[in-house]
Amino acid sequence: MLIMLYRVLPVPITPLHVVRLVEQIAGSDEVRLNKSWRGIDYMGNNMIKATIVGEDLKFFDHYGFDFEQIYKALESNISGGKKLRGASTISQQTAKNLFFTPSRSWIRKGLEFYVTVAIEVLWTKRRILEVYLNIIEMGKGIYGAEAAANFYYEKSANEMSKQEAASIVACFPNPRRWTANKPSKYIARKQSVIVRYMKYVKIPWQQKIEAK
Repeated sequence: MLIMLYRVLPVPITPLHVVRLVEQIAGSDEVRLNKSWRGIDYMGNNMIKATIVGEDLKFFDHYGFDFEQIYKALESNISGGKKLRGASTISQQTAKNLFFTPSRSWIRKGLEFYVTVAIEVLWTKRRILEVYLNIIEMGKGIYGAEAAANFYYEKSANEMSKQEAASIVACFPNPRRWTANKPSKYIARKQSVIVRYMKYVKIPWQQKIEAK
């Protein structure tokens, strides 16, 4: 039911939002819940392209799962790498952020698989990306591209430069540890790589408009 509703309606709150609020209240962090829903047409191409490069290069081509990356992640993790490698697509991350808490279990993984398949079947790629960019955590108490742009750069998401959008995306793996407007050397390197490849990203629905 909620999957069908969220196909067209803004998402008011997610389990992760609630978990973070409880953690803030119980801890020493400032209690903050900054979010501002924006349609994908108002996010700007820089944010969209940076997200595709940084998170899921095959997003417009796969059906929810990037099996090549899953295989590589399994191979890397089995070989005993120091850091476990992930292989979640934007679709999987959207499913996870939309309905589940950060806790991990095989049951949750199974439900996450079901939701990923459901949104891939019932939603468009455009809608999946729109929801993702509105609910994803982008800092302590900051959710979505618009809130992140306002907080870090005091501007709207569609006004961000390539470098600014790429810096936010570079922090995605751990947005509560890294800060987009004060990037470490590691984040600055990731930002540079993202910016370099953004020019190769083609946004399908914009190409259709141009063709007309």
